[in-house]
Amino acid sequence: MTAKECILGRRSIRKFKADAVDHELLKQIVETASYAPSWKHTQITRYIVVEGVLKDKIATEGTTIYPGNGTIIQNAPALVAVTVIKNRSGYERDGSFSTDRGDGWQMYDAGVASQTFCLAAHEAGLGTVIMGLFDRSTVEALLQLPEDRELVALIPIGYPDIEPEAPKRKPVDDLVSFIS
Repeated sequence: MTAKECILGRRSIRKFKADAVDHELLKQIVETASYAPSWKHTQITRYIVVEGVLKDKIATEGTTIYPGNGTIIQNAPALVAVTVIKNRSGYERDGSFSTDRGDGWQMYDAGVASQTFCLAAHEAGLGTVIMGLFDRSTVEALLQLPEDRELVALIPIGYPDIEPEAPKRKPVDDLVSFIS
């Protein structure tokens, strides 16, 4: 599969088969995702794979702002919590911000890492969907995240039980402009 085929073929999957995902396969996907670029190569993104009772607890208690996400999480055999180490991306060694974006770079790094993770999962035959609607403080507490970490996204993962069509895309001319 070429990079373009992987990008064009990946879909947000919201329905999964019950088959468990092998931990070694998940480690391989994380290893591939570790090659995503990051601010000054800080590599702040960390992944927590959640299964079983805790996954179901996150689905019921951590998605009250959008219960539909809880249903998707319950349906998936595993849930990946994407976290970042705080106060590194976008900072200089003396603790000052490198740009006027402040600590916003950590979200950029986590986004690039999450997409890379999802593409690697797709190449391995797995489906994913990146979720941003969840009760962050509740899920962070359930995961017992240390103070230096922040939860950025949740990614249910498993073998797809659907094959959705690609949604319509905007024309390229609406997306790009050229100036000189």
